[in-house]
Amino acid sequence: MISVIDLCYREDSLSREEFVTPVERLLRRSGREFNTRHYTAPDIEAADAAILCGTALMDTGFAERPDLFYWLLEFERPVLGISSGMRALATAFGAGVEPGCGIGMTEVEVLSPDPLFAGKERFSAYEVRGCAVGVPGGFVALAASKECVQAIRHRFLPLYGLLFHPEVRNDWLIERFLGLVDQRP
Repeated sequence: MISVIDLCYREDSLSREEFVTPVERLLRRSGREFNTRHYTAPDIEAADAAILCGTALMDTGFAERPDLFYWLLEFERPVLGISSGMRALATAFGAGVEPGCGIGMTEVEVLSPDPLFAGKERFSAYEVRGCAVGVPGGFVALAASKECVQAIRHRFLPLYGLLFHPEVRNDWLIERFLGLVDQRP
């Protein structure tokens, strides 16, 4: 079961339709069992993996409660943090953020080999971000645009962050993430 974590400012917000529903649609299409919970009450105990969804540009309430994401420090199952989800993941591991707005398409260059990006050197991606996220200790930068790091991975755990929105133009990334979930014992 995949735990989908909604990072929007409140449960059932209008932003949910833009940032959570597309991820749920991809999971449904793949035949995956999932549950969706708000970040204030995640249901991760029985989860095989977690996907932390993005939020609207000015929706940063989740960032005011980093303690609600400390479960990530001990969650050794696959995690995919999308946009704000990458910010929550990186912040839980001690990374900082810097102002840096990006809206629209950006060219992303793969920096380090990883199954998530196998066969790709560059690709276009859609971003909606109000900041750039640092690479926390224990993580490696996997991909970057001219402006900032766009993807990270923990060196030893299956924890990934994508600053762009793969659910918009790069659903192959979510499919590859699900493939990594399937490979776990």
